[in-house]
Amino acid sequence: MLDSDQVLTAVADEPDVDRQLRPHRLGEFVGQEQVKEQLEILVQASRIRSEPVEHVLLCGPPGLGKTTLANIVAAERGVNLRVTSGPAIEFQGALASLLTSLGDGDILFIDEVHRLQRAVEESLYPAMEEFAFDFVSGKGAGAQTIRLALQRFTVIGATTREGMLSAPLRDRFGAIFRLDFYQHHELRQIVDRSARLLAVDAEDAALDLISTRSRGTPRVANRLLRRVRDYSQVRGDGAVTVRMTQEALDLLKVDEIGLVESDRRLLRLVCQQFRGGPVGLSTLGAALSEEPQTIEEVIEPYLLQLGMLKRTPRGRMATEGAYRHLRLEVPQELAGSPSEEQGPLFANES
Repeated sequence: MLDSDQVLTAVADEPDVDRQLRPHRLGEFVGQEQVKEQLEILVQASRIRSEPVEHVLLCGPPGLGKTTLANIVAAERGVNLRVTSGPAIEFQGALASLLTSLGDGDILFIDEVHRLQRAVEESLYPAMEEFAFDFVSGKGAGAQTIRLALQRFTVIGATTREGMLSAPLRDRFGAIFRLDFYQHHELRQIVDRSARLLAVDAEDAALDLISTRSRGTPRVANRLLRRVRDYSQVRGDGAVTVRMTQEALDLLKVDEIGLVESDRRLLRLVCQQFRGGPVGLSTLGAALSEEPQTIEEVIEPYLLQLGMLKRTPRGRMATEGAYRHLRLEVPQELAGSPSEEQGPLFANES
């Protein structure tokens, strides 16, 4: 019999599967209705004026569709998309190479745009405003500034840390949108579509179970669907039933509201070792052997959305909901607090 690591090894090529599941048009994209509507207006207006789409900044936690929306905007506008990331553009010459390769109306998608080097970021300002790239040729007294004319293009930036963007860079984006966690019924639509595309024979109740435990995040929903499919093919007859789904999720240690072991470790640490907090982010990172940035960008957002963790000026604090979920005794000062109800993620579900 295979061990758990073998069971959870992907059968298919993950990048190819991700591309297969990614929507290609706004009409196929589920959720984020206000963002979709505004992007549709931007695209149509640029088409009417025969101009590039306005520079767009997409903010929000990982896995909510920022890269997908960038691809969709390029497809809807019928232009090319160049994809890079902030850390990958290490010097001004690399940025110049990217910008001079863009055609009229093309889109440059910069993931993790908040991590651009300062010199690279400053070179991007005139490019975004005036479609020109300035660089210094020569050294000393003979140095001179040369300006390269660029084709009109669009920058779409994506960030999980909007607060880390400098004000000058942020102000150069004409449209700024924040993506929020998805409601259960939206995730259910996404999982249903993905199951059809992957030709997965799945029970409706099994897809409901997957969407309930997907942390409000489409990327997680699709990943869980693939892992459940793998488990069902190895341990069953390939059909994704409720029993197979529950067994696979138990093996992955995904609980009834989507928390994984790293989430529960963080909550137990705050509740038990630090008596509910407040505790600083760097202290949590050291205690968990995790980078503080990983805690802040990957683990915390969902716990904050659920109302199990809260940020205060003095540090992170656990709420009554965290104690109850871990089946720990609730401290008297938290019991019955009206502010510790479950967060908005599961509100108004259908």
